[in-house]
Amino acid sequence: MTRVRTRLLGVTTAALLALSMAACSSDDSSDTATTSSDSTSATAMASPSESAMSADTPFGSACSAVPASGSGSFSGMAQDPVATAASNNPVLSTLVKAVTAAGLVDTLNSAKDITVFAPTNDAFAKIPAADLQKVLADKATLTKILTYHVIGQKITPDQLGTAGPFKSLQGQEVTATGSGEDFTVNTNAKVVCGNVQTANATVYLIDTVLMPK
Repeated sequence: MTRVRTRLLGVTTAALLALSMAACSSDDSSDTATTSSDSTSATAMASPSESAMSADTPFGSACSAVPASGSGSFSGMAQDPVATAASNNPVLSTLVKAVTAAGLVDTLNSAKDITVFAPTNDAFAKIPAADLQKVLADKATLTKILTYHVIGQKITPDQLGTAGPFKSLQGQEVTATGSGEDFTVNTNAKVVCGNVQTANATVYLIDTVLMPK
């Protein structure tokens, strides 16, 4: 009888030990699962914010020429309508002169949700000086050229190379190809600083003036 009791005691002890170990293992798995779930939730919560930040970030080699602070900076331009924003940016001074000569300042500033392909000063410098002065003095021609650079909708970088062609305010279509941070407009104008936000427009700075047919 003593031996039987000893054996029963040993079996019971072993069984209790096994149950205890199983319970600890279950708790560890639960903790691990909870930690993994928390981590996944944190990642999911962070992703939209990171995507939104990326969507609002200008890109391109000429972005470094934009002032780092003040009304002509990216953050400063985002506070003003597009013609006013451009007037504060020294990279676009020739464009602003042309827009003023054409009497389009109020038109552009009052437009809603537009996209502007904005030729830089270097883009205008590609045009012979005499020809440029002639165009600046011809309001009708100048208006056609400038409104050809304006699209009546906001175009994101994701849409730029895939959703076109885009109808301009001048009436003719503008095409764009590319992806990521490499885009070409109408086969010959490169986007040198894209996805610049103003209060009413998305702006893509380009290195060549677009000419309607």
